[in-house]
Amino acid sequence: MARHCGAMATRIQARLSTVCSSRWLQDWHLSLGLSGARLAHAGAAERLQREYDAVVIGAGHNGLVAAAYLQQAGVHTAVLEKRHVLGGAAVTEEIVPGFKFSRASYLLSLLRPQIYAELELQRHGLRVLPRDPYSFTPLLEDRSPPRSLLLGHNMAQNQQQIAQFSQKDAQAYPEYEAFMGGMVSALDPLLDSPPVDTAALGKGSLLQQLRNLRALRPLLQAGLALGQQLPRYYEVLTAPISKILDQWFESEPLKATLATDAVIGAMTSPHTPGSGYVLLHHVMGELEGRRGAWGYVAGGMGALSQAIAHAATARGAHIFVEKDGTEVRSKLVLSNASPQITFLELIPQEQLPKDFVQRIQQVDTRSPVTKINVAVDRLPSFLAAPNTRDGQPLPHHQCSIHLNCENTHLLHQAFTEATHGHPSNRPMIELCIPSALDPGLAPQGCHVVSLFTQYTPSVLADGQSWDEQAKNAYADRVFDCIEDYAPGFKASVIGRDILTPPDLERIFGLPGGNIFHGGMSLDQLYFARPAPSYSGYRSPIPGLYLCGSGAHPGGGVMGAAGRNAAQVALKDFRSL
Repeated sequence: MARHCGAMATRIQARLSTVCSSRWLQDWHLSLGLSGARLAHAGAAERLQREYDAVVIGAGHNGLVAAAYLQQAGVHTAVLEKRHVLGGAAVTEEIVPGFKFSRASYLLSLLRPQIYAELELQRHGLRVLPRDPYSFTPLLEDRSPPRSLLLGHNMAQNQQQIAQFSQKDAQAYPEYEAFMGGMVSALDPLLDSPPVDTAALGKGSLLQQLRNLRALRPLLQAGLALGQQLPRYYEVLTAPISKILDQWFESEPLKATLATDAVIGAMTSPHTPGSGYVLLHHVMGELEGRRGAWGYVAGGMGALSQAIAHAATARGAHIFVEKDGTEVRSKLVLSNASPQITFLELIPQEQLPKDFVQRIQQVDTRSPVTKINVAVDRLPSFLAAPNTRDGQPLPHHQCSIHLNCENTHLLHQAFTEATHGHPSNRPMIELCIPSALDPGLAPQGCHVVSLFTQYTPSVLADGQSWDEQAKNAYADRVFDCIEDYAPGFKASVIGRDILTPPDLERIFGLPGGNIFHGGMSLDQLYFARPAPSYSGYRSPIPGLYLCGSGAHPGGGVMGAAGRNAAQVALKDFRSL
């Protein structure tokens, strides 16, 4: 249902080379390019220094989180960003004059509650706008008006909505929510610590081995919490989400709406085994204490990144944007860039184990996503829920609005077309209008519209490229679909910004345009993220850590990878 473009670090074109050192944790030289070493916060007097205790590559939200925690612990830290703006994919940009877009990621839920509290983000300016209701699925059907499915936090109202399609499903829905909630609660502790280092369990003295066993605590807690339901939960993690939803429900609009959370951002179908985990990943968050809630950030997603940056600089961290080739020395380097950029582009290959390089090369980074940001001069008026005469936002306008989601077959068909190199004829569309709750994002009476669409393959069939003609043809197809649900939409458009998978890679450093820095399939999670034996944030090169979405626990504007990586790096730093 609700979603985001994920926690994505930016690409730094850098040369990393180790410097001889008698200590196991080596010093680094970084040729990072900092256009006059421009500080990210206007009015600040700090200048780029030639040496820091730690350097973070990329000012995506995970990198900023890592910097805040390192600096809080007394580790002098600098963050170096390629672009002119902080946040990686969590940015606010004025693409059309007067219209402020959350250009890539666009919703907030997954950010860990510990980070809110420990970094005092509210004090640093973060304001979240909760949504209730949060999901709206209008239908195309031969009746007037067409039906729609509106879901929010009131269970009785949800059941009333679902009963339009099935009384049985309306009765089953509370139990389904409780079942999924139990699984989320059980797995939640695994997000906030590194995966168990199985190689270390049998090493060292007896005392050290006993200490190492403490790392098993989150796994044991999860197992105990799952209890007798473990076989059913195992099925959720490994089966196609369509199979799971068929066990619970019979109405297609409900199943398709729920299935969007299982395929969002992933080159998978509801019929793909393991798609259930992606659904769980998207309902693991909370907002202001409400589990599974999603909201808009006041001022756009860039305001979140700015709040984290302010928390870091208030603790003494330095944050710089743009590049010029300046060299910086550091004992620790934390890369918020993707594993592919970090290990296949920034590091000389001869310094890495061959099997590790091969693993990184084999990570599935296929992306189905094209993000379209649209400026409009009025709110869309849906046939299933027409606007009032005054044109003011109605409850459904604040929702994630699901189009082409009448049934799961439509989602599977859209996926199948993309696997053959063709953009979907009827793409899955999630339409959000953040200005419905945050009117300052657009001029009076106007709105910003976020279209998160799939499936669009990174590589098109028959050697075609994503040139301007192909991009505009696909965007026109998306707009035609919206027009079917909300006549007059196309006439309301003032401007648009089309980001295909190659654009997402070029601008935000997302490998293949993948919003998670790599697929969230079970073979690329926990012990295996980004590669087996390297899931604990440390890389094959001592002193280099991965702190972005390509590390555990994966993508989303979560901050867990940044927080966890900082704790691991801090432990190593203290042992110097």
